[in-house]
Amino acid sequence: MANPPASVSQPSMPPAQDGAVHWRRNLIVCVFGSFTTIVAMTLLLPFLPLYVEELGVKSHAAIVQWSGVAYGATFLSAALTAPLWGRLGDRYGRKLMLIRASLGMAVAMSLIGMAHNVWQLVALRLLAGLLGGYASGSTVLVATQTPKHRCGWALGILSSGIMAGNLAGPLIGGSLPPLIGVRATFLAAGALIFIAFLATAFLLKEDPRLAPKKTEKQQVDWQSIPDRRPVVAMLVTGALLMVANMSIEPIITVFVAQIVEVRQVTFVAGLVMSAAALGSILSASRLGRLADRIGHWNVIVGCLAVAAVLLIPQAFVTAGWQLVVLRFLMGTALGGLLPCVASVIRHNVPQTVAGRMLGYSTSAQYTGQVLGPLLGGFVGGHFGMRAVFLGTSVLMAIGAIYNHINRTAPSRKTVSVQ
Repeated sequence: MANPPASVSQPSMPPAQDGAVHWRRNLIVCVFGSFTTIVAMTLLLPFLPLYVEELGVKSHAAIVQWSGVAYGATFLSAALTAPLWGRLGDRYGRKLMLIRASLGMAVAMSLIGMAHNVWQLVALRLLAGLLGGYASGSTVLVATQTPKHRCGWALGILSSGIMAGNLAGPLIGGSLPPLIGVRATFLAAGALIFIAFLATAFLLKEDPRLAPKKTEKQQVDWQSIPDRRPVVAMLVTGALLMVANMSIEPIITVFVAQIVEVRQVTFVAGLVMSAAALGSILSASRLGRLADRIGHWNVIVGCLAVAAVLLIPQAFVTAGWQLVVLRFLMGTALGGLLPCVASVIRHNVPQTVAGRMLGYSTSAQYTGQVLGPLLGGFVGGHFGMRAVFLGTSVLMAIGAIYNHINRTAPSRKTVSVQ
């Protein structure tokens, strides 16, 4: 990831019309808030099946399936309500949406630690997705409240904070419950997010002149897109990527329990989940530069094919460290896919509909985050853990073939959307 310039001349900074005067403080608050909310959303992964069992689910198949349902519930409600929060943010300002998201997440995470049965767990996970959206709201606020000449760097810093949350969440979730208990872990996460709420409410300053205002609704005209095949291919690819990640993660704890000692299960599961995020952090910028040289389509096809191959040995590991290494390599392969997906969309749609198409891409990824845990839980519960890895491998191979066909399709026309 590119580093910011060593020094920036303060006096030459553009006035407020090129970015809010408090943009640095806003960036710090948004990074902290995004990090804490992402940690809270992902820390339950290593012990989710154990918590489901603690709530009264006993059979192995039911534990796996309920774990998938509980994890995917958050992304289902988030996908359904994201457009609503976006419209309200346009009308009333991004800060208010961040206050809502942080306070709602603090309450929801604390209540999850007080659940008495698995139905309450699923309902509260739905509530967390309904009230969440801090990271996506932060992205829009930072983009609109930062001077143009620093916007790229600021968004890069925010992206690093989000990825760090994905990395730290499973590690914390694997280490903290043995020390303070599962329920206390949720309460601690809620308390941390409440601090983010206070910081957002009292430290974040949104320039009223730059706050999103209610504007006329722009209609999305698919007919204005010269060739819709690349856009459709990228929507499918984004969903497939999330299915590949999410179909495995909710059942990893159960799978790890079959190959390591009981005392090491949550710790090793946390390492396995964090390994993929670490690989993505390290490879994203490098894959992006590679895509600039050889083409985004080539990188997408290659990454999907490599992921398909790496999933096969994951089904047959016999030690925890083997799974950690393979998940790290898979994260490295998939790390640059989402930027490539966004680039292909931006280069194949007119400027007037680029933002809306990228929004559809986000919705497609949410769909993958919902389907992944459900598919993983169903296949794992009925056909065994190894079938989840092998089935996901087949999906990745199909995705690679599908993108290869679209890459080589005739009449591929690029639209400048700079």
